[in-house]
Amino acid sequence: MLVLLGLVSFLFAFASSRNASREVSSPNIKFIGKNNLFITNETVSKLLIQNYGGVKNVPKETLVLNELEKNLKSNPMIKAAEVYVAVNGTLNAEIEQKTPIARVSTNASYYVDDEGHFMPLSSNYSARVPLVTGYVEKNNLKNVYKIARKIKNDKFLNKHVIEIHQDIDKRLHLRLRQCNFIVQLGDMKFLDKKINNLKAFYQKNQKENMLKRYSKVNLQFENQVICTKI
Repeated sequence: MLVLLGLVSFLFAFASSRNASREVSSPNIKFIGKNNLFITNETVSKLLIQNYGGVKNVPKETLVLNELEKNLKSNPMIKAAEVYVAVNGTLNAEIEQKTPIARVSTNASYYVDDEGHFMPLSSNYSARVPLVTGYVEKNNLKNVYKIARKIKNDKFLNKHVIEIHQDIDKRLHLRLRQCNFIVQLGDMKFLDKKINNLKAFYQKNQKENMLKRYSKVNLQFENQVICTKI
C-alpha cells in the first residue's frame, strides 16, 4: 500500500510538473453572441500579449489568467471576457462584445451601449442604430440612454425612429423614417404615455394619409397631441 501510494504521488507530481511547464499554443478566440465583430481577432491577440510579450510558446505556469482577463476588459468594446488554458496547452479566450443602441454624432462620435456607457466606433463594423444629435455630454448619457433603450425594446419605435435630438435644456426630440415632422417629447416624465399618444397619432394619420402634412408633433403636454401643419 505504501509503495502504491508513493507511486501515485510520484505520477501526480510528475504530471503536474509536465502540465505546468507545457508551452501554450497560439490563442483560440471565440466571440459570444452576435456575429457582427466590432473588434477583430488580431486586436484581441494583441491585448492578450501586452503583458507577456507573446502568449504563444509561453510556459503555462507563467500565465496569470486574471491579468489577461483584466487586460481584455480594459478595451472599451469588450463587455466580458473569460480566459482559460485547456489540458492540451491551448489558450482560450471567450469574448462578449458591448452592444450599441445609439450613435452620438456631435463634436465627437461614439456609441452608447445597452448599459448606458461609452463605446467607441469601430473601423471593422458600423451598427444600424438611431443617430443622436444636439447637446450630448459623454459623462452624462442618462436621458439619451433611457430613450435609446426604449426605442430598442419597442417594436414601433425600433422600426420608425432614426434620430434622437437633445437640446441645450435636455429636452428630447425624435425624427421618424419617411416623415417630415419633428416629435417633441420634452423631458422624460410620462414617457410611456407620450409614446402611446405618438403611436395612436401615427396610426390614425397614416390611414388618412395625413402624416406628410405636419411639421411638428408636440407630446409635451399630458394627454394632448398638438400638431403643427406645414
